[in-house]
Amino acid sequence: MLDKIIAAIFLPGILVVFFTRVTYNHFVGLILTVALIVASVYKGYTHTWALFIIDAASLTIGFYYANKMVNRNKNKGKKTESKNV
Repeated sequence: MLDKIIAAIFLPGILVVFFTRVTYNHFVGLILTVALIVASVYKGYTHTWALFIIDAASLTIGFYYANKMVNRNKNKGKKTESKNV
């Protein structure tokens, strides 16, 4: 049970950030991660409400970080465009 809790703490947040980096869209990263979690629940790997809550908290933190990352990269791109003009 401890390994599932540790995985629930870290993996959803990391997956949101990873999928955001791959797709360049934080909403797509969130949707893909939620789809993976739903698939794991359907297959029976997640049993308790505590794991659902930990997954949701990790998703929220990962989405927040991914949102900041996307905005930071957009602002960095605008600064380089204005320097080139």
